[in-house]
Amino acid sequence: MSRVDHNQPLGTPVWIELEVADLPATQAFYGSVFGWEFATGEHGTTCLLRDLPVAGLRESMSAGGGWTVHLATDDCDGTAKQAVAEGGTLLEEPYDLGEEARVALVADPTGARFGLWQGRSRPGCRLVNEPDTLVRNDLVTPAAERARAFYTAVFDFTLDGNDDLPGVDFTFLRRPDGHEIGGIMGSAEAAASSWATLFEVADADETAARVKAAGGKATAPEDTPYCRMSTITDPWGTEFSVGARP
Repeated sequence: MSRVDHNQPLGTPVWIELEVADLPATQAFYGSVFGWEFATGEHGTTCLLRDLPVAGLRESMSAGGGWTVHLATDDCDGTAKQAVAEGGTLLEEPYDLGEEARVALVADPTGARFGLWQGRSRPGCRLVNEPDTLVRNDLVTPAAERARAFYTAVFDFTLDGNDDLPGVDFTFLRRPDGHEIGGIMGSAEAAASSWATLFEVADADETAARVKAAGGKATAPEDTPYCRMSTITDPWGTEFSVGARP
């Protein structure tokens, strides 16, 4: 279990949000899969595990863009300006999410969307790295070198390779303190650039079965060097992965 009670360093994935067209149905699906409960307020719906925020849902007519990861910053406005200076596009200007945070939405130069999160009363997800919570985000893109140049310039990340994946165009992203926050995978087959979301689960096979029972799709779980994984598609086309540690 990893409980988060304070703001994280620059560039750390700290919040995930999904734009949805049918809020009640979406709650029913994710509640069935992860056991989440929900609280709806002025700024959207919060997904809760043991009464602590683990994700967000936002009603939108333009739903379908997938889970959006938000990266930590202690200066949302300044980081947004830096992202634009390095070739990114500001999709949503910085704004206050009540007393919880100051946020913005950015597209990197390859087209991948991500958010900025300057925590105030909420540092982001309060539970991570345990079953039914966020465990990892990786950028999958056909333009890996452009993406690496952007994220290292904006967030001061360093890069290193991965010997566990020979022949794969993958680099870890690390904060200046050496902490790994995710990675960038170059894939010529990727139709578009996007940040992938991986939720930890206790049992990948049981979770895949719950997904199918709730109306979603799940690939047959497979063992990887890090976890047993299944790729999930919810009933509205949002793709993400689940993984159970060995």
